[in-house]
Amino acid sequence: MHPAPDSPSPYVCVIGGSNIDIEGYPRKQLLPGDSNPGIVRTSLGGVGRNIAENLTRLGIPTTFLSVVGDDVPGQRILDHARSIGLDMEHALIVDEPTSTYLAVLDATREMFVGIAHMDILQRLDIPYIQRHANLIQNAAFCIVDTNLPDVLEHLVTTYDVPFILDTVSANKAIKAQPFLGRFHTVKSNRLEAQILSGMTIRTTHDLQKAGRYFLDQGVGNVFITLGAEGVYYKTPDAEGILTSPSVEMVSATGAGDAFAAGLVSGLYRDKGVEEALRFAMGASIMAILSDETIHPLISSERVETLIQDMDFTHQRL
Repeated sequence: MHPAPDSPSPYVCVIGGSNIDIEGYPRKQLLPGDSNPGIVRTSLGGVGRNIAENLTRLGIPTTFLSVVGDDVPGQRILDHARSIGLDMEHALIVDEPTSTYLAVLDATREMFVGIAHMDILQRLDIPYIQRHANLIQNAAFCIVDTNLPDVLEHLVTTYDVPFILDTVSANKAIKAQPFLGRFHTVKSNRLEAQILSGMTIRTTHDLQKAGRYFLDQGVGNVFITLGAEGVYYKTPDAEGILTSPSVEMVSATGAGDAFAAGLVSGLYRDKGVEEALRFAMGASIMAILSDETIHPLISSERVETLIQDMDFTHQRL
């Protein structure tokens, strides 16, 4: 695995959005254009915030640079961070509505329509980043995502710190392509990896070609999630596909964020690639076993206990 810093700093820095997520679904078949009796839930979200919370719960000291509104939802996000020990003391507070994502699902819990009110994320700009340069530069790792394209380029071309990229979505992944080689680690799914590499990925051979492409660009490590087929990884020293046993899914929401946090936890603790990947997959499985975005009981100890007796399948390439 691409090495961690020789003397890691005592914290990881995450830069990204903080959302209030509102999700509703009907008790029976969804009737568009009508009022549907159903269930509505409000939770905290945002890719960056979710990763930061998971990291904190996994025992990794985490500083989270984000923006919230000077409103009740923004205060809820800040209060929650304090309650779990997540450092958001440097978050930007502005006189705008806190980022909100509204999702309406159908009776099968599939997305029917979503509305994203995330204008506030534009305030996560370069001047804000520059004011917190020391927090970024002195971190062991800095986790970023493709929700912040302008800031993303500034970060990876300005600061000498191991950057870890979560590509978030296929549409947004392409924004990182011009400076792909500046990332220490890239975590993506198959479709996002296709967008970044410009290759069709169907077979194991395709995965190997894509893995070589990422490393040839200068990426240290690449991890491509394949759903039920496992996770493909490529580092300077190892390559393979690790598959976990199937579990009965409660909710897939938040599984990718838990995986990213578990992976960074492994990097921070200087685990070997297979050990770090097992841990990341265990964190993802914990998220799948909960109907909440972040499993309220997730911890390093619980993840280790979960994966201890799991029969992973490892195909070394």
